[in-house]
Amino acid sequence: MSKLVATAAQTIGPYWALIEHPEWADLLRAGGPNEGYAKGERIALSGQITDGDGAPCVDAVVELWQADPEGDYEAGFHGYGRSRCDAEGRFHFTTVKPGPVKGRGNATQAPHVTLSIFARGLMNHVSTRLYFAGEPLNETDPVLAQVPAARRGTLVARPTAPGAWTLDIRLQGDNETVFLEV
Repeated sequence: MSKLVATAAQTIGPYWALIEHPEWADLLRAGGPNEGYAKGERIALSGQITDGDGAPCVDAVVELWQADPEGDYEAGFHGYGRSRCDAEGRFHFTTVKPGPVKGRGNATQAPHVTLSIFARGLMNHVSTRLYFAGEPLNETDPVLAQVPAARRGTLVARPTAPGAWTLDIRLQGDNETVFLEV
């Protein structure tokens, strides 16, 4: 009979070293896969991850997936980034604003990015979307339309300066962010 041995709890799996690359949060960095990319509006995305008690999740990791400014995932833009949260639970990305994405049928999805959050207390990561306040297509986005009106604000980033957007993410409790099954 084999002996049971405890294994280490790993918030983001056996790939912890992947968060040791803070440059991955800058999708437009020199030497990166999008170096010299000139299409679209350059933007900064940020937010704070908090737990159910409102405490910052300082050990969280946020992954970003997005389309290019034309709404294409297959063109020459590398739309993946990863940001480690800082001592205040804040994440930061530098990228370009994505364009509308073609959906099923004739539906068009509003410009958005998909965020996956890995943090303590989560057996599996959670995923959500970041939409942009004031975007006209938000009104007809087929995914956003599935979210009760009172909770849609948990998915909509607000502008904080020209080209800067913020979306705070609450993992549970009052004003919990809407999470999606991806």
